[in-house]
Amino acid sequence: MSASAISDIQRLVECQSPTEDLAACVKVVDLAVEIANKVLSTPAKAITENDRPVFWWGAPNPKIVLLCHLDTVWPHNSFIPTWKIDGDNAKGPGVFDMKAGFVQALYAVKDISDAEEKVALVATTDEETGSTTSKGLIEKLAKGADAVLVFESAIDGKVKTGRKGTSMYQVIVTGKAAHAGLEPEKGINATVELAKLVLQITSLENPALGTTVVPTVMQSGTTTNTVPAQAKLDIDIRSFTMAELNRVDAAIKSLKSDTAKVEVIGGINRPPLETSSTLELYEKLEAVAKSLGMPEIGHASVGGASDGNLAAAAGAKVLDGLGAVGVGAHAPTESLVISSVEPRIKLTTAFITELLK
Repeated sequence: MSASAISDIQRLVECQSPTEDLAACVKVVDLAVEIANKVLSTPAKAITENDRPVFWWGAPNPKIVLLCHLDTVWPHNSFIPTWKIDGDNAKGPGVFDMKAGFVQALYAVKDISDAEEKVALVATTDEETGSTTSKGLIEKLAKGADAVLVFESAIDGKVKTGRKGTSMYQVIVTGKAAHAGLEPEKGINATVELAKLVLQITSLENPALGTTVVPTVMQSGTTTNTVPAQAKLDIDIRSFTMAELNRVDAAIKSLKSDTAKVEVIGGINRPPLETSSTLELYEKLEAVAKSLGMPEIGHASVGGASDGNLAAAAGAKVLDGLGAVGVGAHAPTESLVISSVEPRIKLTTAFITELLK
């Protein structure tokens, strides 16, 4: 099984699929359908959700959802060669995040009798840019499911029982242009006013609760001798609790200037994945691992969000990080530990079997 699974992972990795390239995403979903139809007896299919391709195999109203994505953050030809094996490691764009996870999920259902009647394997193509088109589908699936298993990459081999939620904002300050040398007093300096707001914004962080508030991209001004009439700031906010995201949201949206106009665009993007949604499934996973004679899997909370956040917010029990063991998500070091693939498939098969009892 392992050699076939590695070969299928290679094919998916070499079929490069940056989120923004719709044609490439169509191609990778078609390839995933081809691979699935080779491995599984019940056919898979490509469906369209808000004009984007989605892989689907299994039940139309599943009790267990195996949730994946086939898009990557990498522009074409970011890795030369696209696929490389070095000892027990395979390197390539998306091998860790999360094409290996998709293949592991695919092979995991292969030997589960009648899985197609209660289980669905679903892989979207816009996760890396916020799941704008697939959010509704994920929420619908989650509301009807007993469990949503997310095959994002593991963290040091551990599954993920907590993820920060995310908020994204742009603050636009509009002042008044004037000649910076002749009559600056007649202008309203948008750069200065935004700088005042930056200090208020950064003070909203709460390290004790893991809440980060990070100004990122700033743009202002037109020429060196003109008082800036407009300034813009992008802000990235993350927290483990919804209460914290709501606190910061209210504060960001109440920002004001005494002299300039302040507009705030954006809001909460993905709610947190909190342990109240995950620990029940995690405990069952550890029991299954123990029954197989495997070492403790372990669990962790991480800063990045995933579609597991959306599923949990819709009311589902969720377990994340069931995918690849390796390193380097979104980094040039992205790689998969090849010898981990077969044990993870075995664990996932047993876990799904247990959940179906």
